Amino acid sequence: MAAPHSDPANTPVPAAEPAALRAALTPELRAEFDREWDLVLEHAKESHTLEYIHALLNKWQHTAVMEIREPGSYQRMLDKAARIQADGGRSTDVSIDDVRVLLAHRLQAG
Repeated sequence: MAAPHSDPANTPVPAAEPAALRAALTPELRAEFDREWDLVLEHAKESHTLEYIHALLNKWQHTAVMEIREPGSYQRMLDKAARIQADGGRSTDVSIDDVRVLLAHRLQAG
């Protein structure tokens, strides 16, 4: 995996297609991608829609960029989610309404 870039704007974004994404992932993440890819292909066959395929490619495109910028970040995110679940839920006392207000202010400022 590549070293983190000092400027996130220069992070290469792999194409949202399976071969490019697989090439950008570590062997462990590539195996996880492959498992999810197989499940989504089966779902697409049954549902006759590409919706889930596009969602999976989008998810892994973001994951690949995240890993290029900060190697190991995907696993850290999974570990944090597991800790939050083990603790019985979210880890802060900020309500979802407070978060929505904060996001709205940031969007207006940006």
